[in-house]
Amino acid sequence: MDRDLLPHLSVVASVARRGGFAAAARELSMSASAVSHAVRLVEERLGQPLFARTTRSVALTEAGKSFMATIAPALGEIDEQIERLRGVKGRASGLLRINAARVSLPLALTPVIAAMAERYPDVEVELFSDERLADIVAEGFDAGIRVGEMLAQDMVAIRLTPPFKSVVFASPDYIGRHGRPQTLDELAKHNCIGYRLIRSSGLYRWEFNLDGREVAVAVKGSAIVTESHSAIELALAGVGLGYAFEPLVRADIAAGRLVQVLDQFAVDEAGLFLYFPRRASLAPKLRAFIDTTREVMRAGAF
Repeated sequence: MDRDLLPHLSVVASVARRGGFAAAARELSMSASAVSHAVRLVEERLGQPLFARTTRSVALTEAGKSFMATIAPALGEIDEQIERLRGVKGRASGLLRINAARVSLPLALTPVIAAMAERYPDVEVELFSDERLADIVAEGFDAGIRVGEMLAQDMVAIRLTPPFKSVVFASPDYIGRHGRPQTLDELAKHNCIGYRLIRSSGLYRWEFNLDGREVAVAVKGSAIVTESHSAIELALAGVGLGYAFEPLVRADIAAGRLVQVLDQFAVDEAGLFLYFPRRASLAPKLRAFIDTTREVMRAGAF
C-alpha cells in the first residue's frame, strides 16, 4: 500500500463530488493550491490523470471514474465508523448529504430540516437536487429521496409521505376563457404547460388512469418548464393547464386560485421515500435524521 496517498484520497473524492477544485477547497477548508497539489500527487503516483481539466470545467476521466468507484465506498465506510465512534459519546454531527428529487423539500423535508436544526445543531444537512436515480454510494451521498420505493441491493426504504395523486389544474380565468376539459382527448385543444426531461431532453407525457390502466398522453402548449413550481406559477397566471403532484397545489385549489380538472383520470403515485444503504443507518447523523423524520410523520406534518 502506498501510505503517502491515503491523506489525499478524500481530497480527490471531494473534487469529484463537487466538480471542481475551488468547490472542494471550500468544502475541505483548504486552499485551492493545496487541493490541486494533492490531486496532482495522486495522479503522479498512479501514473495517469484522474480529471480532465478545462478553463470552465473539471470532469473525471475514465480512469478517474474507475478509481472513484473503488475508493468511494471505502471512504464512506471510514466516515461511518468515525460517526459511530462519535455517536458513542451521544453526539450526532457532521455533514449529511442527501440526493433528492426537487419536489422533496415542499412535499416533505421542510419540517424535518427545521426540526433537525433545533435538535441537532452539529449536523449540517446538504440537499442536492437531482431527478435521476443516482448511485448514492458511489457519488458520496448518505441517502436519497425519490417518488416510489427504491429497493436496490442493500438499500432500505422509509416512507416519507402518504401516497398522492398527479392532477391537472388551471386558473378560474383560464377555465372561463377556454372551458373545462372533460376527456383526455380534449387536452389536444388546450394550452398545456409541458415538462422537459432534463436527462433525456424529451418532453414528459402526462400520465393518467383510464379504466384501470395507466396511459401516457403527449401534450402541447406555449410554455415548457423543467420543474413543478414553474408550471404552477404559470397556471396561476392563467397561461394554461398544469400537471403536478396534488399536495403541491392543494392549498391553491382549496383557496380557489386553481381548479382541478379531469379528476376521474388522476393517477396514483406511491409517495416519497427515503432510501439508504443498510449499514449507513448506524451512522449517528443519519440515525438522527431518520428518527426526526419519523417523529415529524407521527405528528402529522405531512
